[in-house]
Amino acid sequence: MNIKLIVLIGVVSMIAIVAPSQPKSQKGPVFTNGGDLVLPTGYRKWMFLGGPVTPNGLNGGQALFPEFHNVYVELDNFRSYQKNGKFPEGTVLVKELVLTQVGKYPDGSLDSTSGRGYFPSELHGLDVMVKDSKRFSDTNNWGFFTFGHQAPPYKPAAKVESSASCAYCHVAGVAKTDMVWVQYYPVLRAKID
Repeated sequence: MNIKLIVLIGVVSMIAIVAPSQPKSQKGPVFTNGGDLVLPTGYRKWMFLGGPVTPNGLNGGQALFPEFHNVYVELDNFRSYQKNGKFPEGTVLVKELVLTQVGKYPDGSLDSTSGRGYFPSELHGLDVMVKDSKRFSDTNNWGFFTFGHQAPPYKPAAKVESSASCAYCHVAGVAKTDMVWVQYYPVLRAKID
């Protein structure tokens, strides 16, 4: 057998072994045997809900999340929310944090051809919410995960955050809207086809 053919067969075999474990876009949450959430994939192709921004310049230099919050959900789960006012079991909401460009004004804003404002810079972290009433009944049926607050690559898996961290703010602030800050995402309030 030709050495090039042997190498080619080996490469194709390795791709076939690796490819199934790294899907282009997964459907629903994937957990490790230990209960950690596997980093979602393909979420930038999901429904974009919005990108609120809480820059340091408007928060005394100490915003809890001084970035844009680009939030994504699978289209089927978005449609279910529109119909029922709640997300279905297995919903995954991804919040990717994006730094703001540094501006020349004291509040951190900068000038552009469209006017003065805040504009995205670099990716800077990934947080995820998963709806699973069996796993997360103590935090209103949602689990909260962080894959790091730094530039990619993000961690491959994350442990659920304690109820005193992310879940606390969601329970205290938005438990009546299925734990989601609906007021910041007009597409969740509108009837859209």
